[in-house]
Amino acid sequence: MRRDPDPAEPLERLVARVDATPAGSPDPETVPSGYPSIDRMLGGGLRRQDLIVLAGDVGSGKSALALGIAVRVARVGTPVLFISGEAEPDRILERALAMEGRASVDDLRQGRLNTGARATVGAAAVRLRDAPLAFRPMLGGRFAELAEMIEMVPARALVVVDSMALAPLPQPAARAEERTALVARALKGLALERDVALLVTAPLPGLRAGRSDPRPTLDDLGGMGSVKHIADVVLAIYREEMYRPGQGVEGATELIVAKNRTGATGFVDLFFYPRWLRFEDLLDPAP
Repeated sequence: MRRDPDPAEPLERLVARVDATPAGSPDPETVPSGYPSIDRMLGGGLRRQDLIVLAGDVGSGKSALALGIAVRVARVGTPVLFISGEAEPDRILERALAMEGRASVDDLRQGRLNTGARATVGAAAVRLRDAPLAFRPMLGGRFAELAEMIEMVPARALVVVDSMALAPLPQPAARAEERTALVARALKGLALERDVALLVTAPLPGLRAGRSDPRPTLDDLGGMGSVKHIADVVLAIYREEMYRPGQGVEGATELIVAKNRTGATGFVDLFFYPRWLRFEDLLDPAP
């Protein structure tokens, strides 16, 4: 005879885990992003089984920030899978090396590096080589291919999908809004099923030029409102220089925490170096 599960058992396990966690130690359910200000806002980092949407306008740097998070997470030994629909793995790795080595991609390609820059890039290459960071192309076709890729990543890891607009559909859909909603639901299902933190970049189809405040909002995500409801966390990039030339500090970036299912919303101050495709935490910059 089948016994119904005891509802007290999960609660007991949770209490035991809380009791066993030393004060101030990282939560085993979270993956620190490598940007301390983001992690403080999100209660320690990106949580396993969460769908984290990183949204931004065209040219805002959302792919660069997603790659920066992937690299920083992998550098501390957490396995990361970066799935790109925009470029082949070698191109993404080239961007990662430029970011870590604080060099431009053009300088890397053309060998325009002085002795100091070569040493910095060489050290970055060693860090990347030793990091558990895998790159895979998103070839379109079946959504199940994403699930198959994620199978090779150990639990308590980070998966980055760049981007939602290029992800294959789990089932046919005619309208763009419906396609976005289907992909968001399927990605959330993958995060739950594979027990990973899943970060996906996303465009802002609802952002209209000329409005008084161009800062991204949840409604700009589209998908018939599904994305903002399905996502556990929504981060949105805002760089004033893109909308009000000459008024904002070039590179200054607000990372808006527009939704945080388990905590506070607000914003984090970052700085973007377009030459290096690199974001830095203004309060806690990397050495």
